[in-house]
Amino acid sequence: LPGFMAQGGDPTGTGSGGPGYTFEDEFDPDLQFDRGGLLAMANRGPNTNGAQFFITLAPTPHLNGLHTIFGEVVEGADVLSSLRLRDPAANPDYEGDGLVSIEIIEIDD
Repeated sequence: LPGFMAQGGDPTGTGSGGPGYTFEDEFDPDLQFDRGGLLAMANRGPNTNGAQFFITLAPTPHLNGLHTIFGEVVEGADVLSSLRLRDPAANPDYEGDGLVSIEIIEIDD
């Protein structure tokens, strides 16, 4: 969604798939949707996290307390602006952009 977010993680590619289980939200009051580049869990309501996630493209304060933030893009943020949009309902055969590589690091406070 332009100016809002890029979503991924659906194992079926339909926009509504999941892993077959859910897990609870984990909110930290110090983590707020105050900038683009934040990674968070997509869900269908409280405690319905599964496989899908999103990356914010701009501040989205209306999502505070609704979605678990679990990471931040620290390199390659320019790539976000080059993602091609895909609406699975409107074009189910289009696969969209794929990940070439990803590195996950943990930073202790």
